[in-house]
Amino acid sequence: QVQLVESGGGLVQAGGSLRLSCAASGIISSYEMGWFRQVPGKDREFVAAVTMSGASTYYADSVKGRFTITADSAKNTVYLQMNTLKPEDTAVYYCAAGRLRTLFIGTPGSWGQGTQVTVTS
Repeated sequence: QVQLVESGGGLVQAGGSLRLSCAASGIISSYEMGWFRQVPGKDREFVAAVTMSGASTYYADSVKGRFTITADSAKNTVYLQMNTLKPEDTAVYYCAAGRLRTLFIGTPGSWGQGTQVTVTS
């Protein structure tokens, strides 16, 4: 099992930036990491994923050009740099780890606890 510890959430004005971090620990073999977000009453939404080699990144259309996901494989850590934040980005953000396909379909092997991101207008 991979344990995921997230940090970096908070409250920010529209147009501002936040950086989320997620560190993985425990028994780690082959996996990729990514981020999801969820608003009350809605399904959890894919945001971004990265191969731990850093070779490939994937983004939801809603965040392309504004968010950047990066991986530090040596530290088993993934980051989500969120720029030009909008009120509609407000959500609980969850780190996830698993095979790439499981990230795409929303069934990763491991989830973080979630961190709140609130963007005010």
